[in-house]
Amino acid sequence: MIETDAQGIVISIRVIPRASTSGVAGTRDGAVLVRLNAPPVEGAANTELVEVIAKALRVPKRAVTILSGERNRAKRVQVAGIDAATATARLGLSPGHGA
Repeated sequence: MIETDAQGIVISIRVIPRASTSGVAGTRDGAVLVRLNAPPVEGAANTELVEVIAKALRVPKRAVTILSGERNRAKRVQVAGIDAATATARLGLSPGHGA
């Protein structure tokens, strides 16, 4: 779910677009579940995903990059400048969900 890489971490994410509120909503099927208010059109959901992850992890938006899954609900997102333990805590996940 959260792996360490040379720049920081890579998170497996499952998004739910068109949710009533945006935010991290726990885990599902080995991925961090993120609800997004934006619809999955013209990159709106991806833009909001970057904003939600950056805010939750307290990093600048420029530190968050979508590596794969730009057109899927399952995504892999790289976050620079943070470690897996800190990310796990800031996302509100139990310690067993980290690296």
